[in-house]
Amino acid sequence: MTEPMADQLRRELACESLLECFHGLGDLDTQCFRVLVDAENPLTVDEVAAAVDRERSTAYRSIQRLRNAGFVQQEQINYDDGGYYHVYSPTDPSAAAADMQRLLNDWYVKMGRLIQQFEDKYEGDDLTPPPEG
Repeated sequence: MTEPMADQLRRELACESLLECFHGLGDLDTQCFRVLVDAENPLTVDEVAAAVDRERSTAYRSIQRLRNAGFVQQEQINYDDGGYYHVYSPTDPSAAAADMQRLLNDWYVKMGRLIQQFEDKYEGDDLTPPPEG
């Protein structure tokens, strides 16, 4: 079940909480993101997996979730004699922040419409309980 908004507002949040709030990303996703942010150069999946002490396939799924959410970018490195591999790095924080701001604005508009629908639906209805006894 989704956590009620009132509970979310009472809870202390860190900027990493935005990964969860906006995109449903978990602790491992946040760990992988932190590893990529702290790295001096783009990393392979194997390097991320070693840093978070997880299997390659688990780290790969986490990186894919981060890519789908727009927090990580992939670059293809080609070998001179053929073949390639991928490395990953965080996207520009300004672009990620702009995307989250857009999502928040869209959510705000949608909630505003729902609140208006609620008011229109129940306006004029007598919602006071009947007098007792």
